[in-house]
Amino acid sequence: MALLILAFILLILPLGAKAVCPICTVAVCGSVGLSQWLGIDDTITGLWLGGLAVSLIAWTIDWLNKKNLRFLGRKPLIVLIYYAAIIWPLYQFNLASHPYNKLWGFDKLFLGIFVGSIAFLIGALSYKYLKKKNNGRAYFPFQKIIIPISLLILLSFIFYFICDIIN
Repeated sequence: MALLILAFILLILPLGAKAVCPICTVAVCGSVGLSQWLGIDDTITGLWLGGLAVSLIAWTIDWLNKKNLRFLGRKPLIVLIYYAAIIWPLYQFNLASHPYNKLWGFDKLFLGIFVGSIAFLIGALSYKYLKKKNNGRAYFPFQKIIIPISLLILLSFIFYFICDIIN
């Protein structure tokens, strides 16, 4: 639970809206469905759920900014709503918190959500930093998509091998 609280704190720090492109959002959604259909470990599914959450949060904040809808506590409220929409059904339908579904003492889905959220956020912020460093231009085509998704893919491989060794 402390891990989730830390994730919320990191995600609600006052940053400007840094929306991620719609292709990234679709890629994350499709990957979550595919990983469950293929029977991939919950940690890896959680990584993509975390990436999806960060992407949707960024898109929602950006949409509210474009519509000039501003209210007190808007960013923390959006973060809480999206993470609650992900976590509550996992508890409700007993898909999380199984005593044998743990890695390093944490539920695999929640660990994946936390790590995936942080990785996707780092990827999105890295794109902004690199673009700013290059006079407002991307270094290569589709950089905005490739950086966050690449981090999730890399972490998926890492967690695949970690879970394979442990099991």
